[in-house]
Amino acid sequence: MDERVHINVSTVDYDKTSKVMIQQLSLLEEMVHSEDSFVLTDSEFAFGWHFFVLSVNISLIQKLVEMIGPDFKKLKGKTIEKKFLTWLTNHIEGKSPRFKIAIKEEMESSKFGIF
Repeated sequence: MDERVHINVSTVDYDKTSKVMIQQLSLLEEMVHSEDSFVLTDSEFAFGWHFFVLSVNISLIQKLVEMIGPDFKKLKGKTIEKKFLTWLTNHIEGKSPRFKIAIKEEMESSKFGIF
């Protein structure tokens, strides 16, 4: 079983955002010859937003790093996971209505702080 990165996603339109994410990640899987490397949960609706979790295998992210090489290192973020969030955001922006993504573990560790 691969280790996964869990990403919290919030959006005003679950159907559009999840469809765009699935399309983008499926293209990535195709490019790096991978299968079943990500999972999306069903959404929960609150305060006008849909909330769901995207889980991505670390191996898929590592294959992306190998494929785009130095360009990946130029992405915003200190860790491979943060850089992947930047990459994913860049490929979804403009195709989906308002959305926000963040690494789940970081959000949980800061739930009593200000963020």
